[in-house]
Amino acid sequence: MADLEQLKSKYSGVISTIESFGEYGAKVEAVDLAGEQLHIKASVPSKVVANRVWDAIKKADPTYADLKHEIATTGGDDQPYTIKSGDSLSKISKLFYGDANKYGEIASHNGIANPDKISAGATINLPPLD
Repeated sequence: MADLEQLKSKYSGVISTIESFGEYGAKVEAVDLAGEQLHIKASVPSKVVANRVWDAIKKADPTYADLKHEIATTGGDDQPYTIKSGDSLSKISKLFYGDANKYGEIASHNGIANPDKISAGATINLPPLD
């Protein structure tokens, strides 16, 4: 019989990744056993966040044979983001892509000529990256 606590521990990075995007609309709805697999039911706001969750799943176990997931994307491909004081495109890139060096893709997608010149309060769209 599968051990719920052991599987929750193994996939804790997946659960925490979803929860870390809560302010953007991500939500863990259920974490339980489905037979011998951990069942995670969740919703995420965009393909961008869904890709981050997939990265966490693959990091926990590239085969994820002991995971049954229902992760619904409630929005579109892009993730809207309102720039906060102290933000940089590198910081935003690290949060949403796990890589600070993807800031150029964000700048290009939003027509930002100088990535060092962004304004708090402005809304940008983060594209899904493959």
